[in-house]
Amino acid sequence: MGEADRYQEYRHLKKEGLLAGSDNNALTALFIINSIFFLLLLTMQVVYFYYEQSSADFRNDIVKWFSVPNDFKTFTERPWTLLTFMFSDTGSNLLRIISNMIWLWAFGNALQQMTGNDKLIPIYIYGGVAGALVFLCCSTFISYPGNSHVFLIGANASVLAVATATTYLSPNHRFFTHIGNGVPLWLILTFFIIIDFISVVSINLSFGLSHLGGALAGFVFILLLKKGKDPGAWMNKSYDIFINLFNPHKKKQSSAIRNTVFYETGERKPFEKKQLINQSRVDEILDKINSKGFHFLTEEEKEILKKASEDDSLL
Repeated sequence: MGEADRYQEYRHLKKEGLLAGSDNNALTALFIINSIFFLLLLTMQVVYFYYEQSSADFRNDIVKWFSVPNDFKTFTERPWTLLTFMFSDTGSNLLRIISNMIWLWAFGNALQQMTGNDKLIPIYIYGGVAGALVFLCCSTFISYPGNSHVFLIGANASVLAVATATTYLSPNHRFFTHIGNGVPLWLILTFFIIIDFISVVSINLSFGLSHLGGALAGFVFILLLKKGKDPGAWMNKSYDIFINLFNPHKKKQSSAIRNTVFYETGERKPFEKKQLINQSRVDEILDKINSKGFHFLTEEEKEILKKASEDDSLL
């Protein structure tokens, strides 16, 4: 059994994994947030139509508070739109949100398998922010027909960031493996970018450039990650602090305690550690896989998983 197969076996044994219904599943959280914002805007739109208000009235009264405007001055009056736009879409764009969620599921699920559960949301947010900034720059400094009436809304830039990050991390990862040798990620991403760019650039060039800005953010994120820097670490740390702010029972385990629990201290050479394989140690490694990904395990941790797989008492 290879290391990858052993990893999959442990994930099935683990009660908390990257399953669709898990409380800590980032992909599920993104689906829920996007659905909530979509249903909220759809409900408001239905109310406007019920009272025979025009689509223009709905955009001017409601949508503008969720979308990124086309100039920096207006943006400074509504800075929260830097976050809200990437989770929002209107009822008239039902096909777009369905398409975005399908792409997000495909690439986001693969990304979680490769890096764990804590990279998806930071990449999604960085992609959206980069797309918004590119859109603002294009709308402010580039003049072209219809530029003064556009606004940015939707998850396209964020989803493209996730897609690019996943592909850059493993370009030859394959989907549809039951068809021949499968389809590599790089080919799917190329198709995705072409279709997305053509569909929006005909409406306004700034949309297409903003989506490419999101793609660039996803590429840079993984580039930094490969160099040992995690751009999303501060987001995850801030989230953990906020969630555990009122939880007095949440305490970090010191390295000294961890050494006492996970390593024997009997007869051995000075400074030599002997691995103690127990369920607590295995669970800690599984938690690391869940949060960071199998590729980030040390050789020691992989060896522990290998030995634990041979011990029936730990299965």
